[in-house]
Amino acid sequence: MPRHAGRWLLWGLVAYALVMGTPASASTCPQQPPRTLQADYQALNAQLARWDKAYYHQGRRLVDDGTYDSAKRQLAHWAHCFPSLVSSRVALHEPTGSQRHPIPQTGVNKLPDRTAVARWITQQTNHPLWIQPKVDGVAVTLMYRQSRLVTAISRGDGIQGQDWLAKASHIAAIPLKLPDTAPTRVILQGELYARRDAHTQSRDGLDGARARVAGLMARDSLTDRQGEEIGLFVWGWPDGPVTMPARLATLADWGFDEVADTTHAVTTPEDVARWREYWYNHALPFATDGVVVKRGDRPDGHEWEASPPDWAMAWKYLAQQAIARVDALDFTVGRTGRITAVATLTPVMLGDKRITHVSLGSLAHWRKTNVRPGDQVRLRLAGLTIPQLQDVVIRTRPRPPVAMPDADRYDRLSCLRLAPACREQFLARLEWLGSDNGLDFEGIGPATWRQLVDAGLIEELLDWRTLDARTLETLPGVGAKTAHDWQVRFTAADKRSPRHWLRALGLPAIPQDALEAILARHDMRELTQWTSSAWQGYSGIGETRAKQLEEFFHHPEIRRLLKSLQKEKTPREEGTTETVNSAR
Repeated sequence: MPRHAGRWLLWGLVAYALVMGTPASASTCPQQPPRTLQADYQALNAQLARWDKAYYHQGRRLVDDGTYDSAKRQLAHWAHCFPSLVSSRVALHEPTGSQRHPIPQTGVNKLPDRTAVARWITQQTNHPLWIQPKVDGVAVTLMYRQSRLVTAISRGDGIQGQDWLAKASHIAAIPLKLPDTAPTRVILQGELYARRDAHTQSRDGLDGARARVAGLMARDSLTDRQGEEIGLFVWGWPDGPVTMPARLATLADWGFDEVADTTHAVTTPEDVARWREYWYNHALPFATDGVVVKRGDRPDGHEWEASPPDWAMAWKYLAQQAIARVDALDFTVGRTGRITAVATLTPVMLGDKRITHVSLGSLAHWRKTNVRPGDQVRLRLAGLTIPQLQDVVIRTRPRPPVAMPDADRYDRLSCLRLAPACREQFLARLEWLGSDNGLDFEGIGPATWRQLVDAGLIEELLDWRTLDARTLETLPGVGAKTAHDWQVRFTAADKRSPRHWLRALGLPAIPQDALEAILARHDMRELTQWTSSAWQGYSGIGETRAKQLEEFFHHPEIRRLLKSLQKEKTPREEGTTETVNSAR
């Protein structure tokens, strides 16, 4: 890394935070004192340096852009909040055979959303704007003298990169000679990409396109046949004509048709969004990961620096992966006694969603991943909606201790009534009971059950059956209409079938046909006497499930609940087939 790069780090990170926006965290700064984030900052800084070295000097992408961008935003946010964290960036040692760019490659700031794009456009008053697809490949600088190609350099760090001239001679998309009418010196900047036939980004994704061309350019030599796989998209002519139309017209005359065909004038955020959507859903000869918008009248190339300028920006497609910091770890107990670890995150944008929590799975799976507060983790979207942990990128040191529930005290039949350390599982049982899996209490969800439990009105699983409207009206925020509606739903449970009641109480899952056949012949009281062998007499019930059914019906609390339902049968219910064996 050049000596002056360290001086740019703080201002570069702060500028990045201002342009990109802070992590979804992070309209406010972390509450921790800077010293507690020092190790996290240094570890993330070093990880970014490793990713940069692989990307710029070895042509390898170790992480997806979403992860990289979110990590960089996190680092920029910390630098903005706590300048004292910033020292010198980990240096990237230049590989042998490097050459200096005649004009630096600037890179481009990536904006997170349409709001940021609109803000940037308003700052470009009276400047003509042009949009191009952001081609997913590897950047290159080409220099021609007297119309002949004399230099080809990889992007490197934007100031110097590897000498690719010998390889460029085997890439048919790179002309070795420009027309004799070309200026004495021509410097072109562009993207070498893997050719694709009618690539549609929404359908094909990145498709390993960049990895393919990066792998070819990383070889010691390139054959003509391999070179035919590589295309060139010229996105910059730093020392060319002043206006974009003049540059495009000349490039088209020289055979660079793709850039002329896919560069369009825009004036509004709606224009930008429309082209972005169009290129996302229509065929192109290359993979793309967003769009680039730039001023047509950008500064002269000799003023360019190896840092993102204010006259261009990128709006990438929604990231499907991102990096986030784990702020806390909690454990929840579900209805069946399954313990799930949940990480609270410094909020991050993933796709178009603000992610603040991610499930780490079962206790056993959490132990395998060993995620702890302070870790930097990589997330991905499953099915475009659900965040999932992909891996741990950086583990905080020393490893903080974590208090977890005692797994031995929870199972399918624990916490059938409220007791110490049972609140979570008991509430989960009530939520299941009232859902469409059980008695289907429309409009009564987790918040209602929590309110009833916290008010001391429910301590056993069926206590809600004794609540009247007057009692319900005493709850904060519950008026006469709401109380009446709740009581109507509770009373309607009397008419639910035995099948619904058993499911509501947590009956282990068995085929519905088998359950219907059993209940058609047997009273629920009889089932409390069955052994596992009796259950196995029905299709679809194996040894394990039969044992669970025996334990369920033999459990003292389940027997008591079933007995209470039977004992409270009223004359009104006689002859009603929808009651629990004439209802209850």
